[in-house]
Amino acid sequence: MGDFLGVQTWVGTISWGAPIALAALGGTFSERTGVVNIAMEGLMLISAFFSVLGAWALHNAWLGLGVGVVSAMLFALLFAWGAIRFKADQIILGMAINTLAMGLTGYLLNTIFGYGGTPVNTPQLPTVSIPLLASIPWLGPVLFRQNVLIYALFILLVLSHFLLFHTRLGLRMRAVGEHPQAADAAGINVYRIRYLGVLLSGFFSGLAGAYLSIGALNSFNVNMSNGRGYIALAAMIFGGWTPLGAFGASMLFGFASSIAFNLQGLGIPKDLVLMLPYVATIVALAGVVGRTTAPAADGVPYDPSESS
Repeated sequence: MGDFLGVQTWVGTISWGAPIALAALGGTFSERTGVVNIAMEGLMLISAFFSVLGAWALHNAWLGLGVGVVSAMLFALLFAWGAIRFKADQIILGMAINTLAMGLTGYLLNTIFGYGGTPVNTPQLPTVSIPLLASIPWLGPVLFRQNVLIYALFILLVLSHFLLFHTRLGLRMRAVGEHPQAADAAGINVYRIRYLGVLLSGFFSGLAGAYLSIGALNSFNVNMSNGRGYIALAAMIFGGWTPLGAFGASMLFGFASSIAFNLQGLGIPKDLVLMLPYVATIVALAGVVGRTTAPAADGVPYDPSESS
């Protein structure tokens, strides 16, 4: 049991939980400004493909990361345009983006790399060991011998919390998500703030997708996001629409995934253990929904003509 909950389990927790946490941070910004972004699943998939394509074509993982993040932000802008400008149903629009992302990445993968093909020999984002700290027993390999995007996650987590709860911009974002009419009356540009929230979700989902393809696995497979965008949405809700809460919930799902991976070595049917993270998601949501309060205007299109 000691090995079962040993260092590798916690390393796996960070690795499995990181893409979910990144997307959940982005989702927090989107929903705090009043836009339900269920399209994070598709944004992750788009970034995962274009990151590996960019790294393969430009022979540079960092440029690939840039290509992936920008592609996710462009699709986020498309989502924001429909949801904010045209007041489309955000759930249906998000599902349309997800379907488009799955079809587009599958088509481009087959067209560029051949049917059943996958990018090979692509540059990968580095894993960095921090001198001295990486040698600390248990803590070193878990926290200080990680992919660069893991370190970026820790930094962005702190910055996100500070931005949302300790700056004027964060106060405006929360005001728009709670009462857009009052925010408008106070001189806040509701549309601009909501676009910013959705674009931030595209940025974070882009990092999450890039982590999957050129950070952790160095490849791309059809539908490789595999529902992580939806789990990120659940983690955000479980975390009470806060960056720190979303991160904690993401690590809980990462722990469930890591345990499920270890169980495969004990002869338990693979399909059964792979259900564990999703079952954990359902149980967590069943226990928390109704006891947390979403931003009051979350998912509600804003119409200036309705301002009092």
